[in-house]
Amino acid sequence: MAVLLALVVTALWASSWVIIKFGLEEIPPVTFAGLRYGLAAAILLGLILANKGSRSAARMQRRRWWIAVAGYGIIFVAVTQGTQFIALSLLPAIAVSLILNLTPIVVLFLSVGLLGEKPSLDQIGFILLGVVGIMAYFYPKDLGEVALVGLLVTVVGLLANSLSAVVGRAINRNRTAPALVITGTSMAFGAAILLIWGFVTEGVPTLPLTSWTYIIWLSVVNTALAFTLWNKAMQYIRAVDMSLIQSTMMPQIIILSVIFLGEIPTILDWIALSLIALSVLLVQVSQARKTSNNQTEGNQ
Repeated sequence: MAVLLALVVTALWASSWVIIKFGLEEIPPVTFAGLRYGLAAAILLGLILANKGSRSAARMQRRRWWIAVAGYGIIFVAVTQGTQFIALSLLPAIAVSLILNLTPIVVLFLSVGLLGEKPSLDQIGFILLGVVGIMAYFYPKDLGEVALVGLLVTVVGLLANSLSAVVGRAINRNRTAPALVITGTSMAFGAAILLIWGFVTEGVPTLPLTSWTYIIWLSVVNTALAFTLWNKAMQYIRAVDMSLIQSTMMPQIIILSVIFLGEIPTILDWIALSLIALSVLLVQVSQARKTSNNQTEGNQ
């Protein structure tokens, strides 16, 4: 059931990319992200306050938990989602998806520094395969200044997303609070920063009904519901396996971008995208096997 929930969430999040690209035609990127997550956080906080068990769970948490949740919200919502919206305003959806799909590889490198885990030789080979794919995708292209800025912003989002995967798993695996409480409180911290950031740098926009339709759908379905389901799944599925499930977003985004956004990859692009997808998949499968073997040896 947890795997099924996580897969449903990836489908919702993949559709978000198309909706965001449409919405960015009328809504400034950071303000768009702030309104999306601000409305979603308000909905979730309302549900928390309306539920006695959720209220009690929130009151029981210690200061250390609140600091961790605030940090998680800042990294995963304010930085990761803010940079994603900015990147989508500067680059095609497929290019942004390609870079963010490298999250599992970055998580592996973070494990080297934070956990002292060294990648195996086959993992290094799989990573090099992904590097070849990235070079094949971007090298022939004539990248202008706007595209270069978009790439830098996306890389920042990639690093933040990778770090949030580690932090989010650490918070959720303890199961000291329901998924609703973790999602609502962390999102509130991140959304507050996004709204301040957006209003200060982009002003307060006057939006048509179409834009509010995008915001409300993304807030209620693709954020409030989807993030709660995702945090619920994280309580039962390992971080590496969650990353594996999340990597299925890339082919979904590519298909939706071709159909709805008219982003048609060239033959070389398809080859590069396939190499990158294969690289990420093999890295995660190798890491999952390594983790499983370590757990088996530990039990013995």
